[in-house]
Amino acid sequence: MKIVQNLLNKDLEIEGMLLTMYDQRLRLANQVVEEVKMHFQQLVFNTIIFRNTKLGEAPSHGETVIMFDATCKGAVNYLNLAREILQKNNLTRLTDEEKIIEVGNGH
Repeated sequence: MKIVQNLLNKDLEIEGMLLTMYDQRLRLANQVVEEVKMHFQQLVFNTIIFRNTKLGEAPSHGETVIMFDATCKGAVNYLNLAREILQKNNLTRLTDEEKIIEVGNGH
């Protein structure tokens, strides 16, 4: 980031760090999440994008994951990220119940 700021864009700011391709079954993935959150603290988004088959299938069908299957875990993760960014920037007035979209069973 510092190199890009110095060479290309001195006004560049980081909105946050997004953890992706997360597989909660893997001990290493859990350790990485803990380490990143410990080291970067407030820069890390609360939303984590889980590894999801539909995320990989959607582009091969020429669609976004939300158009392909808006109820799959990956799509819901990205919708939650959008909500988190809007909330962080005071661009929405969500109630606590509206802040997180729940993933349906089997997705």
